[in-house]
Amino acid sequence: MAESFALTTDSDAAVLAHLTEVLASQSFTQSMGVSILWATRGECALVLPSRPDLCQQDGFFHGGAVSAFVDVSGGYAAWSVAEPGHNVLTVEYKTNFLKPALGSRLIGHGKVKRAGRSLTVTEVDIYGERNGALSLCACALQTLMNLAPTA
Repeated sequence: MAESFALTTDSDAAVLAHLTEVLASQSFTQSMGVSILWATRGECALVLPSRPDLCQQDGFFHGGAVSAFVDVSGGYAAWSVAEPGHNVLTVEYKTNFLKPALGSRLIGHGKVKRAGRSLTVTEVDIYGERNGALSLCACALQTLMNLAPTA
C-alpha cells in the first residue's frame, strides 16, 4: 500500500469505456456520486466527493461510506482485467482505517494483486484530499469472484 500515487495517469481508452459502462449500470454507485479519475488494465483511481449525507457527526466521511468506496474501487480494478462479458462479485474485504477520512473528496486507488481464473485479489488505498494534499486514510485487501455470463 503506497503513501501516494499519481493523480493523473493516461487512461487506457478501452478500459475506461468499459468501466464507464459498469458505472452507468450501478445505481448505488451513482447515488454515492462516484466518478472515474483514470483507469488502466489492472488499476484505477475513482473519486467520491464529500457531501453531508456521506459524513458522520464530526464531518468525517462515515466509515460505511468509506467501506462502500473501498468495495467499488477494488471492484473496478478487478473489472478492468475481467474477461469480456464477465462480472465480478466481492467475496470479502478487510479494511484498515488509518485516520479520519477528511477532505473535499476521497480518491480510491484500486490495484489488482493477482487475477486468477475464478478469483481476483485487489489492494485498495483511500486518500482524503484536503487543500490539494492527499492523506492516506484507509487501506484494504479484497477478494472477488469472476462470474461468467449467464445464458
